[in-house]
Amino acid sequence: MNLALRDIRHNLGRFLLTCVGLGLLLGVALAMVGIYGGVVEEALSLARNMRADLWVVEGGSRGPFAEASRIPGDVREAVARLPGVREAGSLTFQTVEARHAGGPMGVLGGAAPNEEQVRERAGEAGRQRIGAVLRLQVVGYEPDRPGGPPGILEGRGITRGRLELVADRSAGLPLGAVVEMANLRYRVVGISTRAVSTGGDPLAWITLRDSQDLQFRLTPPAARRAQQGGGGALPQDTVNAVIARLSPHADAGAVAAEIRRWKHFSALTGAEQENVLTRSVVDKARKQIGLFTTVLLLVSAVIVALIIYTLTMDKMREIATLKLIGAPDRSIVALVMQQALLLGAVSFTSGTALLLAAKDHFPRRVVLGLAEVSGFGVLVFVICLLASLLGVRYALRIEPAQALGG
Repeated sequence: MNLALRDIRHNLGRFLLTCVGLGLLLGVALAMVGIYGGVVEEALSLARNMRADLWVVEGGSRGPFAEASRIPGDVREAVARLPGVREAGSLTFQTVEARHAGGPMGVLGGAAPNEEQVRERAGEAGRQRIGAVLRLQVVGYEPDRPGGPPGILEGRGITRGRLELVADRSAGLPLGAVVEMANLRYRVVGISTRAVSTGGDPLAWITLRDSQDLQFRLTPPAARRAQQGGGGALPQDTVNAVIARLSPHADAGAVAAEIRRWKHFSALTGAEQENVLTRSVVDKARKQIGLFTTVLLLVSAVIVALIIYTLTMDKMREIATLKLIGAPDRSIVALVMQQALLLGAVSFTSGTALLLAAKDHFPRRVVLGLAEVSGFGVLVFVICLLASLLGVRYALRIEPAQALGG
């Protein structure tokens, strides 16, 4: 006869209610593990989607994600001519708050607008403001060069020139939607696979020329003030970084060292860029989430210990009776530990099931694979085993005479 199961059946309602409460706590702790993995994956997704072997940035900086970086656009040509470089592309990165109405702006076809049409649409945008605000990480790239969307799920890529935009599906923009940025209206022509910035903002891709207008071109009043003050605007052909893809047998470290010998430029390999992202850009968030997860696990351990201790106290007479009739101590220890492990198993299962059902509705990505779930399960097993020691200690100190009320 299994004493632990018999006792649970006798108090099934209380046991299940306790498991639900503990399961919610363990679910929150497991969610923090998934959020931690999501923060790291989001931080690396943009750099990895670029599939860049080399990042060329402003001298003395660590790249466009950690620090400001501005270099001339013609650096791409110099990088592309280096031995071992297969292709190179110029990129800009900026975070904008765009307005969108969700409705279509004409059809997806048609020729690319010329300069006169761009100014005309800018005037129309100034007269007719559109609705809700959407925060985007905008990537400017050169079509047919590295740096574009990693894949197109719906629609097409940017092939017709200016005022077109490819948005990540997490932005929630349909094909043909109107997006307004800096008094210009862009048309969503494609939806890409899920990719976000280091801050969790959806990505959007536009042409390099459009992005340079957004980031570097001054408005007429600002340009006049700069001229009157003796300063000048940034050159229009300015970018934040140049990425390069190398030949299979090229040494990324050697190519990066060659670029570092140039004046005013730095170079990072793909591995170095990922190291900067994980250890610099998201380091504080990573530490905070890790600390919060540790606190939740400690709280869970204390709660399990108190629950098992309370259940053991409630069975004081039953345990004393078992000792009175000659039950060995190992049977008493097995009773307490089995209850603790069953409590942890049921709570972990219910909490995990609830989290897996709800994780896709979180505002940030929650990454939970088999390794994370199984590792957390082993940790819960150890916590329950250690937490049961308090109840075991109390049970072993119960005297057989207490069964008789003495």
